[in-house]
Amino acid sequence: MKLLHILFISLLAFSFTACKKKKTEEPAPETAGATVKFNHNWEGNPLLLETDYVNSLTDDTLHFTTVKYYISNVKLKKADGSFYVQQNSYFLLDLSNPSSLILDLGAVPLADYTDLYFTFGVDSTRNVSGVQSGVLSPSNGMFWSWSTGYIMSKAEGLSPNAANGNFAFHLGGFYGTNSVVIEKHIDLTTEGSLSVTAGSTHQMVLNVNLQQMWQNSPTLSSVSDLQLPGAPAHTMAVDFLGGISLDGIN
Repeated sequence: MKLLHILFISLLAFSFTACKKKKTEEPAPETAGATVKFNHNWEGNPLLLETDYVNSLTDDTLHFTTVKYYISNVKLKKADGSFYVQQNSYFLLDLSNPSSLILDLGAVPLADYTDLYFTFGVDSTRNVSGVQSGVLSPSNGMFWSWSTGYIMSKAEGLSPNAANGNFAFHLGGFYGTNSVVIEKHIDLTTEGSLSVTAGSTHQMVLNVNLQQMWQNSPTLSSVSDLQLPGAPAHTMAVDFLGGISLDGIN
């Protein structure tokens, strides 16, 4: 009887160990590639640097030499309500660098996704985390100081309507009621949904109408230089995000 008892305990221990081992060896979820492409336009026409555009909202003529901005904290909502959150998600979009306008979301779990979320600018944690590298490096010219943090977007250029012949709009500020760090929600169901399946890369295409940035802002003859956090910067950031919409899903 004693031998049978020992054998029984040994079998239980073996079964427990086998189950535990089987549980830890479960395969990782299947994934596929996904990207977000940003197409920029001005009143329905492709937005190009070193080209003249007329703002029908203000009658100003703008000739852009620089358009750059940060997008961060990208996440996708599944049909079941759970999220895929991209880790270390920081991108610097620059119209002078076409490859920067396509955001690689990495290995996305296979699923149907109904919503896309991202943040305009760089979150407060990164603003106070000291010198950083990559797209967050101060060498990119998108940082003011340790007190005011990152410049979330830059729009610079020439205009005969500006007092000194040029304009510079640098939007920043990462705390308080005038923070420009704002989350944008894109409803993917307007184009069906993003169905991430094995063996292919999927792409969400967004339209960015830059003209919307001046929807509630004065003419360039009144304000052509904005380089401080505050209510005007917050208003322009909100209007900029209002000009981003879903164009399609491939």
